[in-house]
Amino acid sequence: QVQLVESGGGLVQAGGSLRLSCVASGSTFSIGIMAWYRQSPGKQRESVATMRSGDITNYADSVKGRFTISRDNAKNAVYLQMNNLKPEDTAVYYCNVVAIVSNVVRNFWGQGTQVTVSS
Repeated sequence: QVQLVESGGGLVQAGGSLRLSCVASGSTFSIGIMAWYRQSPGKQRESVATMRSGDITNYADSVKGRFTISRDNAKNAVYLQMNNLKPEDTAVYYCNVVAIVSNVVRNFWGQGTQVTVSS
């Protein structure tokens, strides 16, 4: 199994910045994709940013130019730098990792961290 621990959420005014962190730990595993998703009340969970092997990134159109995903392979960590935050960015943000555990591809989720942007 892989455990994901997130941190860095909070309350910020519009235009402000936050940095989310997610660290993976557990039994022997090999991480493939690391990503951030978010979910607002009454809405479906949506992909915010994804980083694949080779540092290939993808971003939702709504966050391009404002959010940056990065990873530290030595720490099994993924980060989301969020700048110029807007009220519509308010959501619970979830870390997602696709990893190979015992030769099986598995999908893991963090517990979620609340981000609230006030206008």
